[in-house]
Amino acid sequence: MDAKTKTPLYASRQRRNVITMGMAWGATAFGLSWLVLILGVLLYEGFSGLSLAVFTQMTPPPGSAGGLLNPIMGSLVMTTIAVLIGTPLGMLAGTYMAEYGRYDKLSSVVRFINDILLSAPSIVIGLFIYEIMVAQMGHFSGWAGAVALAVIVVPVVVRTTEDMLTLVPDTLREAAASIGLPRSLMITKVAYRAARAGIITGVLLAIARISGETAPLLFTALNNQFWSTDMNAPVASLPVVIFQFALSPYKDWQNLAWTGALIITLTVLTLSILARALASQRKMS
Repeated sequence: MDAKTKTPLYASRQRRNVITMGMAWGATAFGLSWLVLILGVLLYEGFSGLSLAVFTQMTPPPGSAGGLLNPIMGSLVMTTIAVLIGTPLGMLAGTYMAEYGRYDKLSSVVRFINDILLSAPSIVIGLFIYEIMVAQMGHFSGWAGAVALAVIVVPVVVRTTEDMLTLVPDTLREAAASIGLPRSLMITKVAYRAARAGIITGVLLAIARISGETAPLLFTALNNQFWSTDMNAPVASLPVVIFQFALSPYKDWQNLAWTGALIITLTVLTLSILARALASQRKMS
């Protein structure tokens, strides 16, 4: 087959390649343009209302000045409790699947259920916790909100813990076993240390995941317009306050909603950057 016979086929393939690349670049530009637009509006509206009062004053009644202190503290408390509950459970389950039952049928079942939880809508988790906690106690509470967030944390930590421990070379385990180190000490002293950056990355990603969750908290912690440290009662949270204020007809509430959205966005962005930095550090080491 000479060059003249090849030329039309090559030209046709080149045209298809140019068209496909053009469509890909166009789709990318279309998606990024909306992202830039959304972030631009968020930054403009959010920074315009950002002040010290946002972090020092309570949520105000309509027509009054105020801040977001109580929902910020409520979100911090519930997120902290959720991480304290979900992280050990996720690490233990991931450790079992990676170190003890890597090829067991139980591990396969747990992996399957964990994958379902990873993709489950958060509102379904909120309804589940509502049925087993809120309905049984007869009232909304911060504890129920924290448990709902912990259920979201668990599958993320399980997946990252198992994956990071699986990536630890077996030669390290064999070296630990050769000096008579029990398996439990081998896991805590060798495997955990080797996978530490990856596990911490998973925890940070889980925190970023639950930082902006609204639906589970609507069914569990609900909201509280005032300062409250009673976790057995409704507790304010930043995502729910944003939802409430954004739908209100009051301009001052809408401005606070924009500011709260900016705070959550910057928090998630910071956590994502930290997670990527830890992941990069692990690859370099």
